[in-house]
Amino acid sequence: MAFIDYYKILGVDRNATQDEIKQAYRKLAKKYHPDLNKDDPSAEGKFQQVNEAHEVLSDPEKRKKYDEYGEHWKYADEFKQEREAYSRAQQENGGSGYWYSMNGDEFSGGFGGAGASGFSDFFEQLFGHRSGGRGGYSMRAKGGDIEAQMHLSLSEAYVTHKQTFSVNGENIRITVPAGVADGQTIRLKGYGEKGMNGAENGDLYITFVIDKDATFEREGDDLYTHVDVDLYTAVLGGEVQVRTMDGMVRLKVKPGTQNGTQVRLRGKGFPVYKQPGQFGDMIVTYNVKIPTSLTEKQKDLFNQLRAAS
Repeated sequence: MAFIDYYKILGVDRNATQDEIKQAYRKLAKKYHPDLNKDDPSAEGKFQQVNEAHEVLSDPEKRKKYDEYGEHWKYADEFKQEREAYSRAQQENGGSGYWYSMNGDEFSGGFGGAGASGFSDFFEQLFGHRSGGRGGYSMRAKGGDIEAQMHLSLSEAYVTHKQTFSVNGENIRITVPAGVADGQTIRLKGYGEKGMNGAENGDLYITFVIDKDATFEREGDDLYTHVDVDLYTAVLGGEVQVRTMDGMVRLKVKPGTQNGTQVRLRGKGFPVYKQPGQFGDMIVTYNVKIPTSLTEKQKDLFNQLRAAS
């Protein structure tokens, strides 16, 4: 995956102040927010990039590392420790010291004196191997992991489907399994930041954000909903229609049904994640509606009922 310039994403100069970064972020986050761009599939990817850029540049420590090490800024602390350790080792061995530079996309380094030992096991595993020549090293670095969010409606999370996801300027088509939960994270191995000099790529971690639904509330694999029942049906009994995720169903209302009565519909809830054919339940709460505009005749009938009770 190509290197992302966080400054370019936010449209600010590399010398931008924190206030300028914050203002740019707020403007772009509002511009590309998925809730305001439901007809633009590319907006979500841009929104994620803006959040990623702001997360790094708004933190002075992360920004300093990013400015120095670019896309490999996450390894800055490890490199600093190794550089200091080898510098001390060379001085103790009579060498002229250790030098380090970053040139474009490649790390390079070397020792001025003879007899330089290699990097530590950790550092060689992380950054690479000795390339030959007088103390020279060609650095390899595993790509950093990327964390991103994917917004889904409740109906989208209800079914297994393909969805295109934009990361680092590249479109990735993934399969979203039915039943994913709000806040659930999945890992896509090798879809993170590009490794350096042939090292393996990092991983992509996607956290699902399930938007609130106007009709249903989800708790685990169960769905909760409300349906209005008129007073006469609640008193005398009858039927009401209830919307489920896969269509309308008819429910019988028993005579004398009270407000707040709950009915459980087995298997009409949310699909269980990676358990084909298994579903939670739907719990329907009856809202008994009391009439507010009665005719004189209706009032008289209610008075007769009250007198007879």
